[in-house]
Amino acid sequence: MDIKKLKVLFTEEQIQSRIKELSDEMNAFYKGEEVYAICVLKGAVMFATDLVKNLNMPLKMEFIRLSSYNGGTTTSGKVNAVDISLPDLNGKNVLIIEDIVDTGLTAKFLLDFMNCNFHTKSTKFCSLLDKKIKRVTEVEPDYYGFEVDDKFLVGYGLDYDGYYRNLKYIGYSDKFPLE
Repeated sequence: MDIKKLKVLFTEEQIQSRIKELSDEMNAFYKGEEVYAICVLKGAVMFATDLVKNLNMPLKMEFIRLSSYNGGTTTSGKVNAVDISLPDLNGKNVLIIEDIVDTGLTAKFLLDFMNCNFHTKSTKFCSLLDKKIKRVTEVEPDYYGFEVDDKFLVGYGLDYDGYYRNLKYIGYSDKFPLE
C-alpha cells in the first residue's frame, strides 16, 4: 500500500480553509442556538471533529454508523443501519455530518429516518464532498465542502477497505488496492 502512488485532490490546508467557511455559514444560520451534530461513522469522523471545533453554539455530538460500501470501491446500493440509536431530537436543531454524498441513497435514508422519527426544529445535512455526477436521488446537501467528479477518494476519514482514513489530505488513484 504505497501512498506515494496517490494523487492529492485536496490538501490539508484546502480542507481546513473550506471547513472554516462552512462553519461561518452555520454560525450565521444557527445564531447561537443549541445544535445536535450527528456524525456518520466512520468516514465523517475527521471532518465532523474539525467542523464542530469551529461552531460557536451549545452543541451535543451524537454518532451513528451506517454502511453501504462493504469493502469495495462502489456503493452496494443498500444502506445498512449498523447503529442508529439517537436521543429524543424533537424540537431540536439537527446537523447531520457525512463524508461524501454520491448516489444520495445514504443521505435520503438518513433524512427519511429523521422525518419519520422526529419533529425537529431544523434538519440540515452537511457533507465534506458532493459527487453530484453519481446522484440517483433528489437529495442535495444543505452544506458541502467540495464538489468532486467520479473518482474513488481516500484520506481524511475516507477509506479503502478500512485503510487511508488517517491521511491529512484527500487523494485518489486509478487503481485500488495500491501495490
